[in-house]
Amino acid sequence: MELIKKIKQTEAQAQQIIEQAKADAATRAQQGREARRQVLERAEQERKKAVEAALAEAQSQGLAEIQQLKAQAEKDRRQLHDKVNPKIAPAVAKVMDYLKG
Repeated sequence: MELIKKIKQTEAQAQQIIEQAKADAATRAQQGREARRQVLERAEQERKKAVEAALAEAQSQGLAEIQQLKAQAEKDRRQLHDKVNPKIAPAVAKVMDYLKG
């Protein structure tokens, strides 16, 4: 009788150990899922920051290039104007002479 009682007690303890192991495994699995979720969330935040930084850098470089191109265009316009301006008066005079006939 004592042996049967010990066997049943041991079986009950084994069942408790199994149930505790299942609960521990479920808890650890949940913790693992939560940790992965947090890692993914941080990675997404870092990705967004990197994209925003790249966009800001590209915008800054674009604006600088626009300013440089505007300055170059103004310089080219002035050079062309300075080159052509002395030729305008003689050309107008020739046209007027031609029209006067």
